[in-house]
Amino acid sequence: MRAFTAMLSLLLLFSLSAACFAQGEPKPEKVVGNMSTKFARGVTNVATSFIEIPKQSILSIRDQGAFGLVVGPLKGIGMTVYRAAIGTFEAAFFMVPQPGYYDPMVDPDYVWNGWEKEQPSNYVKAKDTDKPEPEWTQKGE
Repeated sequence: MRAFTAMLSLLLLFSLSAACFAQGEPKPEKVVGNMSTKFARGVTNVATSFIEIPKQSILSIRDQGAFGLVVGPLKGIGMTVYRAAIGTFEAAFFMVPQPGYYDPMVDPDYVWNGWEKEQPSNYVKAKDTDKPEPEWTQKGE
């Protein structure tokens, strides 16, 4: 009985583990392409990291008004250091397929992306001026 249980569990293990080995290997051209993209992204982020100072200043002023004059340059300095460090890491370890499969480690992946205003996915306008107000909210009669 022990032999039967051991044989059944071994058979089950082998049959379930075969599916994980069925994945195909990626083509070498795709791997090298992803490596070169990661290396170029890293070098570009190191070279353009100083642009984060005016970018964060402009975004902070746009979003926070006068308070952004103080916060923006500080955020820009922090993001400059962060983007340069991540770029150095990506350029140094471009052959390692981490994180994901050569995915960018910083969002947005380049400094010139991310200028648009962020709106939450459940964004609702405060008031539609096109539609008339319902009768029960109208004043005056």
